[in-house]
Amino acid sequence: MTSLLNTLIAKFARSFYLRRHNKAWEGVPRAKLPVSNLCIELEGRQVSLRMYHGNPDKPMVIYAHGGGWVVGNLDTHDRFCRALCLESGCSLISIDYRLAPENRFPAAHDDCLNASRWVIDNLDKLAPNNGMFILAGDSAGGNIAIASTLALQHQYGMAGCLAIYPATQHYISDLPSYTEHAKSGLVPARNMRWCLDAYLGDIASADPALERIFPGHRTSLKNFPRTLIITAERDPIRDDGARFAVKLHRAGCKVMYKHLETASHGFVCSEGNSSDFERAVSLASQWLATPLILISPQED
Repeated sequence: MTSLLNTLIAKFARSFYLRRHNKAWEGVPRAKLPVSNLCIELEGRQVSLRMYHGNPDKPMVIYAHGGGWVVGNLDTHDRFCRALCLESGCSLISIDYRLAPENRFPAAHDDCLNASRWVIDNLDKLAPNNGMFILAGDSAGGNIAIASTLALQHQYGMAGCLAIYPATQHYISDLPSYTEHAKSGLVPARNMRWCLDAYLGDIASADPALERIFPGHRTSLKNFPRTLIITAERDPIRDDGARFAVKLHRAGCKVMYKHLETASHGFVCSEGNSSDFERAVSLASQWLATPLILISPQED
């Protein structure tokens, strides 16, 4: 009964999330640029991708959308992906991964990791790029981007990681923002807790397998590539992204941290063409425009 109830709640949440996105962007023209939809088969299942075509002298951005591993899809983050592609000049591929509670951990992480590997192995056959790539995402997608970076940095030369208000720790962690902004933004803390529980299912919070979804608990972040982390003030996990930026800095990684003082968690898809949306696109585009240092694959 609980499983069925969670599934019904998730379906309602997805519908609400998409409606809120559409309402926020109502009347705003969609940025025009070449876009292709792909469907690839990975380990016996199909994964949909959306490819935004940029310039051949820029890296490919591989993007995982946010939504707490429960909501979100290619459409809810289409506006942000278009804006980032248009302003940065980078081609971008967005991944439509499986969602919880129907598909629990590590389904979303596996889909994005395998799809990212497929994209990297086929860079010369996809939208224009210079042979380098950036892993990126917001919220749960930022978590997935970081996790995929950690998994792939030993195999591929990495050009960077972009994480917007990422989740890197369990909500039982001591984050003052979880209390301070429990109800002040677009996404209440209770919703975040429910989403994580829906994705993890019955897995105990102390299970070693969860190091993959909680990179903020790792003792070593050696060789993590150059990173941009953007956080929002009115966000229960504001302090999560800030702490992870500090951990990267202490590990000797090249990290840029930007905090948006008026933004709420979820602003890249649920607030329309706001000043915070434009600021995030601008920050990410400027960071993508800086000379890239390709980090060769190394062991920790």
